[in-house]
Amino acid sequence: MDFIISGFQKGAALVFSGDAEVFAIARLSLAVSLGATAAAVLVGVPLGSAIAVKKFPLKKLLIALANTGMGLPPVVAGLVVMLFLSRNGPLGFLNWLYTPAGMVIAQTIIALPIITALSISAMQSVDPKFYRQILALGASDAQAIRVCLKELRLTVLAAVIAGFGRLVAEVGAVMIVGGNIRHQTRMLTTATVMETQMGNFDTAIALGLILLSLSFAVNLALTLIQQRRVAR
Repeated sequence: MDFIISGFQKGAALVFSGDAEVFAIARLSLAVSLGATAAAVLVGVPLGSAIAVKKFPLKKLLIALANTGMGLPPVVAGLVVMLFLSRNGPLGFLNWLYTPAGMVIAQTIIALPIITALSISAMQSVDPKFYRQILALGASDAQAIRVCLKELRLTVLAAVIAGFGRLVAEVGAVMIVGGNIRHQTRMLTTATVMETQMGNFDTAIALGLILLSLSFAVNLALTLIQQRRVAR
């Protein structure tokens, strides 16, 4: 029990000391997760909305794929991205393997099915008569979808929160694609795993505390925005 208490004390001291390397890792983690979440939202929300309102063959199959992708194992996503970005892979010319850009791609693939599936569910909850009425007033499909999304903005924001929450705690994909390279691709999650394996529990606890704090801060900000709109 004493080593646990000691670990928390040393971890807290490391956090409040402003250790440059620890906070560089935190900044990279936040940048990668937020970047991947933004990319997934930009693609997933319009894609999910279009799938929900359009009628076309294999629609149910696409919805099933999106729902299945919500449980996509991160290590599988990381493996696929690594193979594509490897020297002999089709995207090897980009030289993005073991870089933050590669990690953003991997995390975007993880978040995209979540955002897409939740957007499909949200858009399908809209009364079809409301959507058709907007079209009857002369709006295009894209304009009608934007109007519906404006009404569903709280649900969409919940999807963003879910996507970010999945990414900020993710380990497998960024470990495979990023390589956990010091001063380059080391994330809070991968660094925590490494320090724990090395027996550096004080550093691992410090990284864990920062990870929880970052996750809480971002989700608190998003929740406050969401609840402020509810109050209106």
